[in-house]
Amino acid sequence: MATFLNDSPVFGPVRSRRLGVSLGVNLMPSTGKICTFDCIYCENGFNSQRRTRDGYATLEDVASGLRASLELMAADDDLPDVITFAGNGEPTASPIFPKAVDAAIELRNELAPQAKIAVLSNGTFADRPAVRDALLKVDDNILKLDAHADALARAIDRPNVPYSVEHQVQAYAAFDGHVIVQTIFLEGTFEGHDVSNTSYDQVTEWLEDVKRIAPQYATIYTIARDTPAPDLRKASRETMDAIADRVRAAGIRCQVSY
Repeated sequence: MATFLNDSPVFGPVRSRRLGVSLGVNLMPSTGKICTFDCIYCENGFNSQRRTRDGYATLEDVASGLRASLELMAADDDLPDVITFAGNGEPTASPIFPKAVDAAIELRNELAPQAKIAVLSNGTFADRPAVRDALLKVDDNILKLDAHADALARAIDRPNVPYSVEHQVQAYAAFDGHVIVQTIFLEGTFEGHDVSNTSYDQVTEWLEDVKRIAPQYATIYTIARDTPAPDLRKASRETMDAIADRVRAAGIRCQVSY
């Protein structure tokens, strides 16, 4: 299936199902992916399909690119709702991530004071002190948790660094509520194995983890674009609504995208 890469160091604005009008900050190169996950649903394709010899964006390029984009949007009286660190891989893996967050906050305050700063992260480096400090500064610290069982999480997310769900839950809980849990719900198979994470028992186990994290809210979504794995399916609207109802019944705010 067709997948795509984002421009670097800034892309968009795009209209996000969850965030509104989002101006993206891509610390990875525009020529390929650099990611600690290799998700079967990634809209950027598999890591093996997107290899690059190019390095991360520089802090100077990020700051100048973001300033230029914000000034252009201001001239059109169409400023973003959110400035989002995302792009072709894991933003917190970049060595400039903490300084890039500081630069984005400074530019937001100067040029788009109503905009939020968000980070879409798989959470693999959320326990690193410099990364944690940066994530505490942003408005929306959005961290990935796709399943409770290690085997299922690894089948969906395919991490290429040491990974356990229990470690992630503890790291997320340490943000003391300054975290948004992001989960994709999907159905289907990959390489002959069932990777569905929508069953009642699977959701029950995942929800117990979310309750331990005690986030600002949970944002749940399903497949909306092409994926590199061909045998995946969207979770139905009925399934997504049922999961959202269970999250809310547990006393946790829930945002759902179909």
